[in-house]
Order: sequence, then structure tokens, then C-alpha cells
Amino acid sequence: MLEELLDDAIIKKVGGRFKLSALMQKRLAALIHGARPLVDLGPSDQPEGQQPDTSKLTTEQMMKIVIQEILQDKIYLDMEEKVRVRAPGESEGPLDFDMNKP
Repeated sequence: MLEELLDDAIIKKVGGRFKLSALMQKRLAALIHGARPLVDLGPSDQPEGQQPDTSKLTTEQMMKIVIQEILQDKIYLDMEEKVRVRAPGESEGPLDFDMNKP
């Protein structure tokens, strides 16, 4: 299992386990169908400045990409449960409706 998934921070960031699961599944499907990764996972065999060919990535590599996209606030689920790419300057993280916080 990927260590980032053991930390509750990623679960809290997206608003719960169900939303995390839905976001990851939808983004993985997009990557499998050719969507470009929004983060770089480090050195690869690709020429500089080019994105990796997602058809050659393993499932674990794609999961690491999705996790980093979430942790870096690059993607989120909108109110209709659709994956959205966060625009520069857009507020980060889910809205906080905790009535116990001052």
C-alpha cells in the first residue's frame, strides 16, 4: 500500500474516504484514457519538457501521480462529483463546515 494513503491528512483534504475513493478512481480512469499528469514524479526516460506516456505507466505509478495531484491541490471533486482541475489562485481544499470550531 502507498504510505500517503495511511495518513488521514489526504482523507480530510478531500472530505472523506468515499470522496477520496471516487476522486482517485475517476482520475485514474482519465489517466488510463490518455489524460496528462499534472505533477512530475521525478526523472524518467522522457525527453526534457515532455510528459510521460501514460500508456506505459504502471498502476502504482499512476496512483502516485493521483495522490500527488490531490496533495498538491491540483484536482478536486466538484458538487456534481466530477473531477476538476484547480485553476491558479482558486481556493484550496474542501469547505470547512465544522460547527465545533470557533
